[in-house]
Amino acid sequence: MKAIVIGGGIGGMCAALALEKSGYQTEVYEAVSVIKPVGAAISIWPNGVKCLNYLGLGEQLRALGGNMAMMAYHDFRQGEVLTRFSMQPLVESVGERPCPVARADLQAMLLNRYGAQRVHFGKRVSHIEQDASGVTAWFTDGSDARGDFLIAADGTHSVIRAQVTGHSAERRYAGYVNWNGLVAMDESIAPADQWTTFVGEGKRVSLMPVSGNRFYFFFDVPLPKGLAEDRSSVRSDLLRYFSGWADPVQKLIAAIDPHTTNRIEIHDIDPFPQLVNGRVALLGDAGHSTTPDIGQGGCAAMEDAVVLAMTLQTHSLGIEDALRRYQARRAARVEDLVLKARKRCDVTHGKEPEATRAWYEELKQETGERILNGMRETILGGPLA
Repeated sequence: MKAIVIGGGIGGMCAALALEKSGYQTEVYEAVSVIKPVGAAISIWPNGVKCLNYLGLGEQLRALGGNMAMMAYHDFRQGEVLTRFSMQPLVESVGERPCPVARADLQAMLLNRYGAQRVHFGKRVSHIEQDASGVTAWFTDGSDARGDFLIAADGTHSVIRAQVTGHSAERRYAGYVNWNGLVAMDESIAPADQWTTFVGEGKRVSLMPVSGNRFYFFFDVPLPKGLAEDRSSVRSDLLRYFSGWADPVQKLIAAIDPHTTNRIEIHDIDPFPQLVNGRVALLGDAGHSTTPDIGQGGCAAMEDAVVLAMTLQTHSLGIEDALRRYQARRAARVEDLVLKARKRCDVTHGKEPEATRAWYEELKQETGERILNGMRETILGGPLA
């Protein structure tokens, strides 16, 4: 039994690895010749870590991850601590640690485990056709591939999505721009074992530790779409948007490399219930494109991969039946994650200024319990709780 996997990113590679673990043959087709991850790093929360543990990658992952033992919010002007607390109660409750990791390192780990030489790069899908016995994918170079079923992990701009749902899905601008990258660790900016976030004016600046004595950083600013800003103006743009912010923020802006800093206009897609059509299933951003505000986009793709493989392996009424069960197990979960992220996004980025100001006041009284309880609920909603 062979699966065609369209997309060689995090979701596609996790799907291929999970399917092979369950005894299926796979062929992976990736549109680009060289994968350049969008975003410098990813925070893999315990629900995602458990999925990678299931795939036998836990030890390798831990070698790539930073030690995020603490979490803190700071006021934007003077930098005073609003709240600071240990992540250990969360770890003990859910049974695993979070693991912030550079995306390039994660991608390389997945490709190496699968075998990068096995991936068909430079294969951009144009359309698919299915019949009673299988699915054929056609590529823009005129070639094709056929399997018993097909997994569409071709990202937020998915070509295949409309052929599954029967309609196009409009990407929704979330109202803010995110700059992100990697920078040498500097404890005069933030502690090496802490997720540190400065908040104010509907903006935020955040740092997480990753391997190699580096911080993953990101800046969020509510802005209109389509501004004429790119890497050539990164530093001047950030200095303007964060004028008057605390000294560690200014030091971070001075330390970043504009040539490796990404600028992304953040979008999501309204949740939709149909993830499967016959022998074709959507996975990852193709099926549920979310904002990064609760850090669950990549984790949700990992969950998809594990649930997909386990459902196929444990049901014997045919491929189409098993894929419908995959949809039933994932649709409500991923809708919940997209909407939670959207709600968090609006509060963080000042969509309703009064709600954002109230959140800042709440942070001054926060012991960690409320924030960690919210994280716990999200994490334990995963398939390997």
